[in-house]
Amino acid sequence: MPEPDICVVMNAGSGKGEDADRVRAAFEAQQVPVHLELVEDGSRLASVAAEAVNRGFGTIVAAGGDGTICAVAAAMAGSGRRMGILPLGTFNYFARSLLLPQELEAAVEVICAGRTAPIRIATVNDEVFLNNASLGVYPAILETREEIYKRWGRSRALAYWSVLKVLARMGRPLRLRVRAGGEERVVRSPLVFVVNNAFQLEQMNLDGAERVAAGDLVVFIAPNTGRLGMFRNAVALALGSASVDQNYMMMSGPHVEIDLPQGHRRVWHVARDGERERMVPPFDLRAIEGALEVTVPEHWNREVR
Repeated sequence: MPEPDICVVMNAGSGKGEDADRVRAAFEAQQVPVHLELVEDGSRLASVAAEAVNRGFGTIVAAGGDGTICAVAAAMAGSGRRMGILPLGTFNYFARSLLLPQELEAAVEVICAGRTAPIRIATVNDEVFLNNASLGVYPAILETREEIYKRWGRSRALAYWSVLKVLARMGRPLRLRVRAGGEERVVRSPLVFVVNNAFQLEQMNLDGAERVAAGDLVVFIAPNTGRLGMFRNAVALALGSASVDQNYMMMSGPHVEIDLPQGHRRVWHVARDGERERMVPPFDLRAIEGALEVTVPEHWNREVR
């Protein structure tokens, strides 16, 4: 059998315990040799993917949820290598935005078929994200969600519960200066959410998909309405009835700047595709077209995901 040209970088914390065996079996069924890297420490995903690029694999596959896919994409952006996706997460926004199958065996078939499309990424302070980046209360929601997942397992219902739990103990809102598309606003807000995925906006029944199609990042700024208002806005988002001005402010542009007018430079938690990390403001966010070559289904014909 020839040496494998495909390396699967798999997050051991995503999906089910037997998924590694199923991945191997699915590629064997396609008679395609594969090298599998099972990564126990999520912080090593990007370095393992970078090593796969350096070793000369033609296709590097991210097997996991949106955070895993983002980490692998960060190592592959601009490399010219093909990136494959095996969606094993809870929401799988990136994979679903590419019309990729959610079933493991069907997703492997797409990778083996080898058709690719150039896909846009975004960055915050030069760190890659594919779907969204945020600051404020959302990084705290992610921390609480992981604690709940460790105790009860992963599910969408528990993800929504983590939102309500954090909102119940929400602290003071942030004072921020936001610039996008030639517009500047100084706001007090508990949450700023920047989106690079039109599909996610459509799924949440939010405005702005046409702005993503035009090459912009879309910025959602939650109003300073206190706990009760945040609960009300969260319910509106969950039910798909949220609207501009009533539940959030919206801005857009290919380049977004977020800073603290008071000049504080302390470390903040920023979320990128569901993973938290520490960054120092100001925050510089940019859309970068065609930075990834990603395997897509034959019927993929969208100009924007």
